[in-house]
Amino acid sequence: MNELIPSAIQISYLVAASLFIIGLKQLGSPATARRGNLLGAVGMLIAIVATLLDRSVLNYEMILVGILIGSGLGAIMAQKVEMTAMPQMVGLLNGFGGAASALVAVGEFWKVIHAGAVPPLDETITIILSVLIGGVTLTGSLLAFAKLQELVPGAPITFPLQQPVNLLLLLSFLACGGYLIANPSSQAAFLGLTALSLVLGLLFVLPIGGADTPVVISLLNSFSGLAASAAGFVLANNILIIAGALVGASGIILTEIMCRAMNRTLANVLFSAFGSKPSVGAGGSDTRTNQDKVVRSIDADEGAMMLGYAKLVVIVPGYGMAVAQAQHSVRELADQLERLGVEVKYAIHPVAGRMPGHMNVLLAEANVPYTQLYDMDDINPEFERVDVALVIGANDVVNPAARHNTSSPIYGMPILEVDRASHTIVIKRGMSAGFSGVENELFYEDKTVMLFGSARDMVTKLIAGVKEL
Repeated sequence: MNELIPSAIQISYLVAASLFIIGLKQLGSPATARRGNLLGAVGMLIAIVATLLDRSVLNYEMILVGILIGSGLGAIMAQKVEMTAMPQMVGLLNGFGGAASALVAVGEFWKVIHAGAVPPLDETITIILSVLIGGVTLTGSLLAFAKLQELVPGAPITFPLQQPVNLLLLLSFLACGGYLIANPSSQAAFLGLTALSLVLGLLFVLPIGGADTPVVISLLNSFSGLAASAAGFVLANNILIIAGALVGASGIILTEIMCRAMNRTLANVLFSAFGSKPSVGAGGSDTRTNQDKVVRSIDADEGAMMLGYAKLVVIVPGYGMAVAQAQHSVRELADQLERLGVEVKYAIHPVAGRMPGHMNVLLAEANVPYTQLYDMDDINPEFERVDVALVIGANDVVNPAARHNTSSPIYGMPILEVDRASHTIVIKRGMSAGFSGVENELFYEDKTVMLFGSARDMVTKLIAGVKEL
């Protein structure tokens, strides 16, 4: 019987890995995402139970305490954290993952040293990698969380010779790593590696700000997976290696999607300190900017008439909708328009909000049918026949300058082409620029009107107006 346990554990790991892969596949569609998440959770449960059956587990009591504390905290976070704060929570959880992997490597190193032994070469290398990736992920994720939570300034923070300093620290880490490989029992070298990895994580995220911070959180998510995979090699645990590799691969794919949606390279995101320029803006209605452009504003009653007498309305949600928690009001507005025979669709930009899928999750929370959600590539050809495009809190992702203004910071970025619609209503608090720091040409188009105010308040007023039609 005892001989069958290792085989049963490995078979359980294979089943868990299969569920992880199927779950990841189903996470690619809003219609199957919940089922994919459930499959991943079941796979992790199987992996945990199988690992706990391993005879090398020494203290089940402490493991049970950890499970209870972690499950309690997870349940509280799931209930209390607002959808607008999901990127922050992801960043925080990435940091926890990096910390766990680094602590596994630290614990394994000290266990071997205190036993009077010397770690073999392969174990020393995996320990070094786990400490590096885990340490960078921990402090980098904590700083990214603090930026998004506005505990520290969200703008890029730079200082003279920043990149040379980063390079010097990385070379110092490599030197310490080489010394530890040559002298595997050197505790001073190991402590130096740990400290350098933590500092590198802070300096890695420090010059990144604004809308680039979610990109870095996605990259750090990939790092947390790689750290877990490295920890799996340290512990010789197959499921940890596989799960970490899947997280690492999916994280880097997500990062690439976000960069492509902004027409930026990952190197540009990491090293350009993009978004450090102050925003340009003004406020008011029917005013003139320094370029002498006219801004036309309307009230909610006029907006309701435009929407109510349209045949096709496309709603474009942005971070302003998320901040105002207006998704339920938006769904109610769509219901009222459909009551009048208006066809309603939603246009989702890949980086609308703070992370890919952010708008999809918010709208799903409001029970918006998946069939009404359209990706950018699918909805753009339809804007020519759209009567009214209703932009709620979106900015750079609808700026026509991205198509033709070669001097614009967002030139070449794929956008939702709402300016091709017959009319566009933009709900916005004021005329502040987007993350890029440039004015949005859409706001000054002849076919565009502004509805100034909070997204929730303005949508509520639009609902009241549509009900009277």
